[in-house]
Amino acid sequence: MSVANSIEFKWQHVAGISLVCGLALAGCSRSDEETVEIAEEPVVVEETTPVISCDNPMVQDRLKSALRNTLNQQAQTLAASYANEAQISLSSATITSKVSGILIDVQNTAVLQETNDNGMTTCQASVSMTLPSEDLYLASQLQAANNQPSLQTRLAQNDIRINNNMLVDNAFTYVVGTQGGQVQTRIAGQPAMVGIVADVIAGSTLTTAMSELQAQRAAQEEARRRRAQAQAAEEERARQAARQARQPAIATPPAPAVKPATAPTINTDNNQVAVEPGTSATLPATPTAPKAVPKDETIDMIIVEDESATY
Repeated sequence: MSVANSIEFKWQHVAGISLVCGLALAGCSRSDEETVEIAEEPVVVEETTPVISCDNPMVQDRLKSALRNTLNQQAQTLAASYANEAQISLSSATITSKVSGILIDVQNTAVLQETNDNGMTTCQASVSMTLPSEDLYLASQLQAANNQPSLQTRLAQNDIRINNNMLVDNAFTYVVGTQGGQVQTRIAGQPAMVGIVADVIAGSTLTTAMSELQAQRAAQEEARRRRAQAQAAEEERARQAARQARQPAIATPPAPAVKPATAPTINTDNNQVAVEPGTSATLPATPTAPKAVPKDETIDMIIVEDESATY
């Protein structure tokens, strides 16, 4: 091989190596650029949980519903216990109706504890429950009969004030937040007012049922007494009828015959003259006195004619 050809071959070899290295470098560079682009992390936007205010109207509605449900459950439990002790039955529908009639109101809401990491906020409010006066009166009667503390005493012990028939708890605590996109409201702890009102409802229901049972028994006793009196009177009438049937019949004597009135008699010397009734009595003529008989003893007999005499 000539020297010129050898030199030309070396340059071609070097150029080939350079070209291969250039292509390799280009590929490496492009690969690096693509790797950088893929390695870039997307920007993550954190979603913040919305904060629900304590005075949100939806929150207050949910709180009232939670209070009513809890109140009904506790009243049903207490009523079942009272009914078992008194050995009578109480209507669960009556208790539910009484609970539904309670007026619940929420006022003066405030944040007691700021929203935590779970998005739950602790709130405090003034919660009032207005009950029928009759329920409060009947429950008080039951407590007095069982020598239990009065309603006013229990309320005062739990810082609950009473105004006529309204019970007010100024430090009622509850928790609000969201779960699954839905507003959630939960009662914190076991409020004393819920327990007291549940006891009032159960006691009132029990007292009413016992009064109705006593009235029913009294009516049954009165009906039984009337039936007994009516039966006794009927039996007495039957006995009297039987006695009259056993007695012999008494014959009625015939009426006495009417006799004609006896004519009065008039004595005339030795003779009696009858006088017909309704006629005037006519006296017979007085007989003429006999003529004097001569007392001449020489005369044997003297015949004297008497014109009135009958021969």
